Amino acid sequence: MTNASLPTTINAAEAAHFGSLAAEWWDPKGSSAMLHKLNPVRLSFIRSAIDAHFGGDGKARHPLAGKTALDVGCGAGLLCEPLARLGGAVTGVDAAPENIEAAKAHAALSSLAIDYRAGEIAAQGLGKFDVVTCMEVIEHVMDPGAFVVELFRHLKPDGLLLLSTPNRTAASRIFLVEAAERLGQVPRGTHDWDKFLTPEEATVLLEDSALEVVDMKGIAFSPMSGLHLSSNMALNYILSARLRR
Repeated sequence: MTNASLPTTINAAEAAHFGSLAAEWWDPKGSSAMLHKLNPVRLSFIRSAIDAHFGGDGKARHPLAGKTALDVGCGAGLLCEPLARLGGAVTGVDAAPENIEAAKAHAALSSLAIDYRAGEIAAQGLGKFDVVTCMEVIEHVMDPGAFVVELFRHLKPDGLLLLSTPNRTAASRIFLVEAAERLGQVPRGTHDWDKFLTPEEATVLLEDSALEVVDMKGIAFSPMSGLHLSSNMALNYILSARLRR
């Protein structure tokens, strides 16, 4: 396959927007503060899904030992580093070179060996992985269907896919777009509500690539519990999927 015929999923404007925030990715009070709050909730789901899929007991410190993991749209490595600490041989790919430079610098400070790449996922010449993750990315790409095909293409036959994204609801328009951006919880221009996928739409895209959803949870917010896993998917959801059996 020549470079000219490689699938194009990167939205250049979106990449530039997130690249401009690279210096603040690791600041829990900076422009990526919401991602820092989301990360523990995501990791709770991810750890449970890994144990369920690979037969872990939830007690092992390194459930990904001997396994490979690919984080697509990795930003500056907020998920890559925990995956590496779980024992995985981790590769992170992001559209913005600025994010990858920030990711490399932080991984070096943390003494973590993570293979970071900038550019189109299809252009990296990567193989297949035991785990493929994609957190809050699919709503920013040019062609979600082509993007899911690439996720599928990089997943081993017995691999696990983990994906999260905002839901396209009235609640998400009010709270994730209008209120969050006005209150400075996320930088202005971060979200385009029209590009959000409903759980049903995401499921169809996965099924079109011979993937089946194994589990799906909402990521909800309450004053008492903060962000937490829930049956309420009105704002955001996270799912695990595998090749259809």
